[in-house]
Parts: sequence; structure tokens; C-alpha cells
Amino acid sequence: MRIFIGIDDTDTIDSNRGTGKLARWFGSALPDDCRLWGVVRQQLLVDDSIPYTSHNSAACVVVDVPDPSRINDLIDLAVSHIHEHFEPGSDPGLCVASNGKTDLSGLIEFGYTCVKQKVDQSDARQAAAIAHLSGHGGTNDGIIGAAAAVGLTASGGCGRFIEFGNLRDWPEKVRVADLNRQHIQVLSLDRDARIPCPSDWVYTRNWIRPCLMGGQPVLAVRPRTDGSWENIFEKRKKKPH
Repeated sequence: MRIFIGIDDTDTIDSNRGTGKLARWFGSALPDDCRLWGVVRQQLLVDDSIPYTSHNSAACVVVDVPDPSRINDLIDLAVSHIHEHFEPGSDPGLCVASNGKTDLSGLIEFGYTCVKQKVDQSDARQAAAIAHLSGHGGTNDGIIGAAAAVGLTASGGCGRFIEFGNLRDWPEKVRVADLNRQHIQVLSLDRDARIPCPSDWVYTRNWIRPCLMGGQPVLAVRPRTDGSWENIFEKRKKKPH
């Protein structure tokens, strides 16, 4: 069984880390019988009428559990984790749902709405009526992004992984087969529809952050002139203050 744990608005403009890092830290707090599948960053609407810290993104921690009853333990752990690590002055929110017998279509629709228009807390509460939704400080506006992060991630076709296996340990040059063995699919965006073969090399640009596509992590690549492939994305350079 898979549990989706959405977290948002735990930082402030002066924080030395964002919500994504707080979400990644949660993996080390999991019980032994629960396995971190990944952490997915979701991009929401950027608009001047919406208060956000830097990019208006939220994070969803995805956990595989052996028993449906573990969801209550994970809610308690997530609440404690947020209260331990959130920055004073932020407006943290938490949303937790499972992909068991629960119908997540309302949360998924809400997530898609949040990428195109402004919503409010009442919209989030309505969408998350079948899930756990709670605010943990300030205005509690973080419940909006937390619910959206769960919905978008549960859809299986949105977001970027910021944690998945040894995501930060890949070298500059790897074989397609090595990525596949770690359950990262390699997708060619070549206009002639050439495909990467298992023995082909991929130049990672020292930054592998697969997209969530078809419910799986997918690394998009483009061909190089030497017959190898190159990650189409790279780490965003920080803008000077």
C-alpha cells in the first residue's frame, strides 16, 4: 500500500532550506517496516496574488507500507516532524492519503486546479475530505499546497523527484542499464524517435532529477553527436540577490 504525504509552506524567505529538504529528511524518521519510495516536488501556480516563499512549490513524500493501519502512525510522525523542523513565521500544512480503497480523484482534480488558478483553504478542505488535512502554524495556508502535492503526485504524471534511491550519488557518466536497474526509465526526446539502448552512455550533467511520468521516475534525454545521450535538464543557477 502506498501513502502520499504532502507538505508545504514550512520555510520563510530567510530560511537556509526549503520545504523540499524538510520533506526529504522525513525519510530517516520512517519506521523500519515502512519504505521511502521517493519525494516529489510539485510546481503550483506562480501569481502575484498568491503568497509564497520562492517558487510556490510543494513536496510529497511517498511511502510504501505493509499495512493500511500504518497511515495513522505516519500522520503522527509527520506532524512531529513538521513541528520539529518548520521555520517560525511560516504557515505549514500537511495532507496524508493512501491509494488503497480511497478515491483520490477529488484531490487529483484539485491538484490540477492549483497549477492554473488561485484557490483557498475551503477548496482544499473540500478536496481532502477523504484524507487527513491539517495546518500547523501561522495562517495554515500550507494546507493548500500540501493537498495539491498529494493530488498531483497520486495522478502519477506530474512533478520532479528530489529523492529517489541514490539520486545524489550518480556520476557524470552512466549507462542506461545502470539507471534502469535503479528503476529510473530513460526517455528520448529526439525528434527522430531514436531510443537509448541499455549499453548507451548518459551524461547526467551531475544532476539527475527524474520526472514522474506514468507513475514512474523518468529521465528525459537528448542525443549527442557522439552517439551518447545527455540529460536535458541541469541544476538551476541561483540568481544573485
